[in-house]
Amino acid sequence: MLSKLPANVPSHLSLRFLKVYCNSGDLQRARHLFDQIPHPDLRAWTVLISGHTRHGFPKESIKLYTSLRGRHIVPDNLLLLSVAKACASLGDLRNAKELHDEAIRFGFHSDISLGNAMVDMFGKCKYVDGARQVFDDMPAKDVVSWTSLCSCYVNCGLPREGLVAFREMGLNGVRPNAVTVSSILPACSELKDLNLGREIHGFVVKHAMEENVFVSSALVNIYASCLSIKQAQMVFDMMPQRDVVSWNVLLTAYFSNRDCEKGIALFCRMRRDGVKLDGASWNAVIGGCFNNGQTEQALKMLGQMQESGFKPNQITITSLLPACKDLESLRAGKEVHSYIFRNCLMEDLATTTALVFMYAKCGELELSRRVFDMMPRRDTVAWNTMIIANSMHGNGEEALLLFRKMLDSRVKPNSVTFTGVLCGCSHSRLVDEGIMVFDSMRRNHSVEPDADHYSCMVDVLSRAGHLEEAYQFIQRMPMEPTPGAWGALLGACRVHKNVDLAKIAANRLFEIEPHNPGNYVLLSNILVTAKRWEEASETRKLMRDRGVTKTPGCSWVQLRNRVYSFVAGDRSNERSEEMYKFLVEMGEKMRLAGYVPNTDFVLQDVDQEEKVGILCNHSEKLAVAFGILNLNGESTIRVFKNLRICGDCHNAIKFMAKIVGVQIIVRDSLRFHHFKDGDCSCRDFW
Repeated sequence: MLSKLPANVPSHLSLRFLKVYCNSGDLQRARHLFDQIPHPDLRAWTVLISGHTRHGFPKESIKLYTSLRGRHIVPDNLLLLSVAKACASLGDLRNAKELHDEAIRFGFHSDISLGNAMVDMFGKCKYVDGARQVFDDMPAKDVVSWTSLCSCYVNCGLPREGLVAFREMGLNGVRPNAVTVSSILPACSELKDLNLGREIHGFVVKHAMEENVFVSSALVNIYASCLSIKQAQMVFDMMPQRDVVSWNVLLTAYFSNRDCEKGIALFCRMRRDGVKLDGASWNAVIGGCFNNGQTEQALKMLGQMQESGFKPNQITITSLLPACKDLESLRAGKEVHSYIFRNCLMEDLATTTALVFMYAKCGELELSRRVFDMMPRRDTVAWNTMIIANSMHGNGEEALLLFRKMLDSRVKPNSVTFTGVLCGCSHSRLVDEGIMVFDSMRRNHSVEPDADHYSCMVDVLSRAGHLEEAYQFIQRMPMEPTPGAWGALLGACRVHKNVDLAKIAANRLFEIEPHNPGNYVLLSNILVTAKRWEEASETRKLMRDRGVTKTPGCSWVQLRNRVYSFVAGDRSNERSEEMYKFLVEMGEKMRLAGYVPNTDFVLQDVDQEEKVGILCNHSEKLAVAFGILNLNGESTIRVFKNLRICGDCHNAIKFMAKIVGVQIIVRDSLRFHHFKDGDCSCRDFW
């Protein structure tokens, strides 16, 4: 309870007490005193509003200012300065624009301190045009003015413009200070402009700014971003004092450059040296371990984080979930989902979007859709994620339906949206729909098609068998055709057995990406299937002469938190004999059910019986066999493969799923296949 204030306090004493309360942060008592003043003057309003801004109550500051203007009290530059800081803190663009208009109306547009604050205010509101207008209207500009403008550009995602302003600053004879340098160096990091970073480093040394911890941390970051880790470490080691931000920058750098061992060692050193860790430190090491394949280590660190009293936040979660996209991380992904639910983080858009993508990449499309349907709101990224999820699972119709719902929800599609929709059309033979979506990009949505969109359209046409039309489409592209476009045509040529177009596409790919083994292998396979053995041999020779080696096929399956990998003809597993015996017995049952081995997928020139034996040894069949032998009551087997699934294996797994009565999900390098009751979700079109 507030102690009673004396009545009829003289105005000069009221103002003095008001200042004391505001300076000490006792805003409740300050407001109580203010409300007892019959007619508070401008000074009293300024003290109270400034106090609320300074102590982190910007919304209350703006409400008080609105009340002041309602009484027709004319503000001065000091009051406007405080309200500008409140708007900046909130990123409140509407009130920021009104405040700027009032500053002009009351003749304060020439005030340099207020002008600087308003440049900063518009920058924090992400309104670059407003910041530039205020800056250009200022009759005089000091180092703070230029620094605020540079910082505005960088924070608004315009690093090049920030660097232009930085150069203009020097040309206008204004020397940057430490704040300017620490504000502009992130632009060099974002652009990976190592040479400019080195120039600024020279300026820092020349003007003795190395001792500024913000400048040194920014220098560490620029070198780390440009993969100059040794230089980053050198700057870090020379820092006379380091805060946790400096340590975090170097820690993140090691993990970003895939040096997980040094990253973990540095984190251990931080703990050993008594560095006061923050949430960013834990997020860096947990996300770094996950992104470098150290799943168990990441989960261990997650446990230690919670034991240390830190609660994983949205950043922790969104750094974990994208890494849980492979089969061996599905368990971890479900654990993270459980944590999100227990800690009421389902309201966070970035977290739930990452969860949607994680489940989709792990083959759990139904769970992915459930999470999406539970989201209280969805932005463009969330819709894109669900559209892409359905596309990668071959649900083109559902991807199109989601796209239409997105438009009905008045969410604006972007370039990624159309890539996802067109991929769905290509996987589901939706040619007319794909053409309509592509044509609508520029006309209806003001999105300029890029090389990826043109490549998707080539895929839409060529997968559906319109190979000549796809070839003509490539030739009419307004930009240089990418490997994606020619690769789509080459892949379709194998399905539709068009050797002549395959050779044209492959020869272009040999020029564009001469070291990609997949192109040589695919053309060779097409030629072998066409019985053009000599040409196939020449392709293999070209591959050898260029030193290009084929990526070996590998499939893997998870059982009880352990991942088992297989290659063609693999006999390293302790249950190999049982697996091969199972495949022989299953082969007989499949043949009785109508399965005929497709020996076109055996590329060696051997007799028919040997070809059938080779087909039995493919890695995906071995992984499926091992999964079936270890079902233990499970109804679904998930197999991942690093290359495209073999056509014969695709047909065989349909029979195996029906005979055994399980669902088999296979993710190859392009998409998911859901096998159940003798059918595949791709409808034999992939």
